[in-house]
Amino acid sequence: MQLDDPGVIAEARAVFDRYEDALMNNRTEVLDGIFWGDARTVRFGITEILYGIDAIRAFRGSVKAYAKRVQKKVHITAFGQDFACTHLEYERIGTGLIGRETKIMVRLPEIGWRVVSAHVSLLAGQDPGRV
Repeated sequence: MQLDDPGVIAEARAVFDRYEDALMNNRTEVLDGIFWGDARTVRFGITEILYGIDAIRAFRGSVKAYAKRVQKKVHITAFGQDFACTHLEYERIGTGLIGRETKIMVRLPEIGWRVVSAHVSLLAGQDPGRV
């Protein structure tokens, strides 16, 4: 298995960038399309625990806007041709809050790259209610 194939890293980065753009512009349909449309998909957010694409879509539908953020560090690792992990360290604009986000992506037959698991958190001791 090849680690960090530059082509796979570029593909994962393209999905990552498309997700970030959709998040900052609250494009729910794009966000939903990036996630695997399956009951086994998981998303742990700052205040929510979501199992399955239906729960993820319901959450997305309830969000009016996401907190704006600036990327501090992006780290991507690829394992072979069909599996990648993205890690983002970010700062919420105007708050000083530091967050982390991990996405596990898999290239699925006939549909391409999809996020199968995501986890978002803020550093301990920070008050997300301030934003």
